[in-house]
Amino acid sequence: MDTIFLEQVKVQTKLGVPEWERAVAQTVLLDIEIGYDFSLACQSDAIADTIDYGQVVGRIRETLAERSFKLVEALGEHVCQLILQEFKAQNVRLKVSKPGILPGLKALGITIYRQV
Repeated sequence: MDTIFLEQVKVQTKLGVPEWERAVAQTVLLDIEIGYDFSLACQSDAIADTIDYGQVVGRIRETLAERSFKLVEALGEHVCQLILQEFKAQNVRLKVSKPGILPGLKALGITIYRQV
């Protein structure tokens, strides 16, 4: 299995259990690994034969700007399903980090893995 990776993708979204925390968009960091068969793209050298990571990042930013989530888990599931369904990925590993939320903690978050 081949993998596209995108590290520390900064996105803005409304996220948090308390309503006040979802009142204003905050920065969330995403580390994304997308499983896909690159064999055709390796031969053709054509973007049409792979996943355009610029489109992936743009689509994630677009959908997260429009949505609000209480749980990091729900945000993560949403992003994984978007990548699997819209970009025909075979699997996705996603780390969602919410930086600077708790005192004395660099970040908190989740890592999930989904496949078709």
